[in-house]
Amino acid sequence: MLKHLKTLSGHQNPIYALANSADKEVFFSAGNDKGVVEWSLETMAFVKVKLPVQSSVYYLHYYNYQLFVGERSGAFSVYDFKEDKVIGRVNAHTKPIFNIQVVKSKNELLTTGEDGSVAVWSLNDFSEIYRFQAAYDTVRAIAISPDETEIAFGCKDHLIKIYNLADYSIRQNLDSHSLPVTSLAYHPTGKYLITGSRDAQLKVWNLPNYELLQTIPAHMFTVYDIAFHPTLPYFATCSQDKSIKLWDAENFKLYKILSLEKGEFGHTHSINKMIWNKDGKYLISTGDDRKVMIWEMER
Repeated sequence: MLKHLKTLSGHQNPIYALANSADKEVFFSAGNDKGVVEWSLETMAFVKVKLPVQSSVYYLHYYNYQLFVGERSGAFSVYDFKEDKVIGRVNAHTKPIFNIQVVKSKNELLTTGEDGSVAVWSLNDFSEIYRFQAAYDTVRAIAISPDETEIAFGCKDHLIKIYNLADYSIRQNLDSHSLPVTSLAYHPTGKYLITGSRDAQLKVWNLPNYELLQTIPAHMFTVYDIAFHPTLPYFATCSQDKSIKLWDAENFKLYKILSLEKGEFGHTHSINKMIWNKDGKYLISTGDDRKVMIWEMER
C-alpha cells in the first residue's frame, strides 16, 4: 500500500501548506518560514526557495502555471511560472487566509479564512468580483464539487455550508459535527462529500441531497486534511494525532495507519497537510515537526 520513502528536512518552523506544479516531479511547501520552498521528487531533495513571503503562509494553490500564496496577513500573492516572478499581491482579507480554490468553469479564484468572508476574484486581472459572508467566524476549508455546480465550506461554528456555484446562493447547512469543521473533500465522481472536524470524526454525505450516510471515528484529534487518490479508489486523512490513515473510498474500510506508533516512520507532531503528487505515485505529508515526508504508493 503506502510505505515511507524519504523525509525531507530544511524548514525551520511548522509547515501548513503544500501544492503540486505542472511538473509531476516538482512540489512546493510553505508555513511559518520566510519563503515558499520548491522540492524535487526526482532527486528527493530541496531545490530552492522559490519566493520570499511577508508573513506566514497557510495555503498554497496551484493552477494554470500560477501559484497562489495565502498569507496570515490576509493577503495573497500570485507567482507566475511563465514570467518566473510574482505578478500580483492582493490585500484580500483583514485576517488570515486559510483556503484558496479555483472555479475553472467561471475563471474565478476564491479566498476565505478567519474573517468568515468568501471573496471571489477574476483570474484575468485579480480584481474583486463579489464577496459574501459564509460565516460569522472562521471558514477553514473549501471543496468544489467535481461538476462545479456546488461548493462546500467547512466552518468553525460546526456547520458545513453548501452554496450554489452559479450565483453563490446558499443551498443548505449540514449540522452533524460537534466541533469546528477543519477539512472536506468531494469524491472524484461527486457521489459524496466527506468532512473532517476537530471532533476527530469523518462524516460522509450522500449526494445530491447531502443525507448523512456514515460517521467514522477516524482519529484521536482534529482531522486536518482529506485527500483522494487521483486514480485509485482510496483516500487519505491526516490528523493532529500525528497519524495518516488510508481508507477505501467505496466501503470506508481502513487499510493502513502511518505513524510512529504503528511503524518505523511517522511525524512527531500534528500533521497539517497532505497531497498526492499528480500521478498518484506519492503521498506527501507535512506539519508541525517541520518535516516533509514522502510515502510511496505500491501498486
